[in-house]
Amino acid sequence: SSRMKEKKSFRVALLLSYLVLVAAGKGARTIQQWENTSQIPTYQQFKKTIMMEDGDIYDCIDVNLQPAFNHPLLKDHTIQMEPTSFPIGLNIKSSFPHVVSQAHFSIVECPRGMVPILRNGRRDQISAHFIDQAINKDAQLEEAGMKYFDDLYGVQATINVYEPKVKKDSGDLSQTGIQIDNGPKGHMDSINACYSVSPSFYGDTFARFHVGWRDGVQNKSCIDHDCPGFVQVSHNVGLGGRVKPVSVYNGPQYVIHILIFKDPKTHNCWLAYGKDKTPVGYWPSSLFTSLKDKGNFSYTGGHASGPTASSDSPQIGSGHFASEGYGKAAFIKDIQIIDNNNKLVTPNEEKAISGSSDLRKYTIGNYGVDDHGVHMYYGGPGNFV
Repeated sequence: SSRMKEKKSFRVALLLSYLVLVAAGKGARTIQQWENTSQIPTYQQFKKTIMMEDGDIYDCIDVNLQPAFNHPLLKDHTIQMEPTSFPIGLNIKSSFPHVVSQAHFSIVECPRGMVPILRNGRRDQISAHFIDQAINKDAQLEEAGMKYFDDLYGVQATINVYEPKVKKDSGDLSQTGIQIDNGPKGHMDSINACYSVSPSFYGDTFARFHVGWRDGVQNKSCIDHDCPGFVQVSHNVGLGGRVKPVSVYNGPQYVIHILIFKDPKTHNCWLAYGKDKTPVGYWPSSLFTSLKDKGNFSYTGGHASGPTASSDSPQIGSGHFASEGYGKAAFIKDIQIIDNNNKLVTPNEEKAISGSSDLRKYTIGNYGVDDHGVHMYYGGPGNFV
C-alpha cells in the first residue's frame, strides 16, 4: 500500500530549517534569507538593554517598532495583542506516569509595551559565513518523529528538552519541535517552533528556543527576529535564548509545552507556551499564500540538518535510542491537532506515520495513541557511538 511505501521511505522534506537550509539538498541553492534588520539595534528607539547571566544581550524595543513591521506585507498591519480565542479542550490532564518539571525560556525583564530582541553578539562573526556555507552546500537531513497528513489548524505537544551533542565546527544542528506546512512542492509555506543546539551558528552548545517560518512563494526563510515576519507580543520571552534547565540522562527530566494555533477570526497563527498557554506572538496570515487558511501536513519530532548531518550525524534528543525508555531516551507526549472546529483532538492513527530516516542512528519507540494524544520516545546517537 502507499502507506507502507511511505513508511519505508520515511524522509520528510522539512522545508524549513532555521539556518535557511533546504532539506533535499540541491534546492538549498535557491533559498534566500530576508535582509537582516536586527543586526544593528540603533535603527529602533530602544529604552533598555539587558545582559543575561549567560552573556546574551537583549534590547527592549517598543512593541510597535519591532522588526516584523519592516516586512512589506505588514506595513499597515494592526498588531493583535492577544488571541480572540484559544482552542477548545486545553485542560486535558495527561496520564503520563512520570513526574516531569517545566523547563523555562529566557525571561527578559522588559517593561510592558516592549519586546526583547536578541542582539546577535557572538553570532555576528560567524553567521554570515555560515549561512553562505549552508546555502551553497547540499544540505543533508536526518530525522525521527511523526508526520501527519490532514487539514490542520494547529498542533500542540509536550517536548522533553535535552542538549544533544553536535560537533562544534560541523555546521550541523540538532533540533526538536513542531512544524506545520502547506503548499506545492518547492514552494511550501512553513512555520515552526523548536529548541535546537547549533554550535556553528551560536558559538555554544546550549539548547535555545526558536520560531521560524518560510514564505514558499519567495523561497525565503527566517528565524526569530533576524528578519521581519513574526510579531511578538510577550514583553519577557527572549526568542533565541536558552531553554533551562535541561534534562539529565538517568536524572531529572524537563519539558516545554508548545501550542501553535490559528486564530479563528483573524487567521493569524499564534504560538503559546507553558501549562498556562502564555502567548508569545504570531505569524500574520498575510505572510503566507498556502498557509493563510490552514496547514495540510505537520511534523513533530527531532531532526538534524547541515553539511554533514547524514555523513557524520549529530545526536537527536538525548543521544540515546528510544528503547532505553523514560529518563534515558527523549520523549514527546500529548501531541494533539486542532481541527476545523477549533478543537484539540487526538490524531487519527490512519493519517499519522512515525519513523526514522536511519534506524542505525535514530529510532522511535513506545509510539502510541491514547485519549491524551500521541506519545513516543525518539532519537539516538547519530555517529556519536
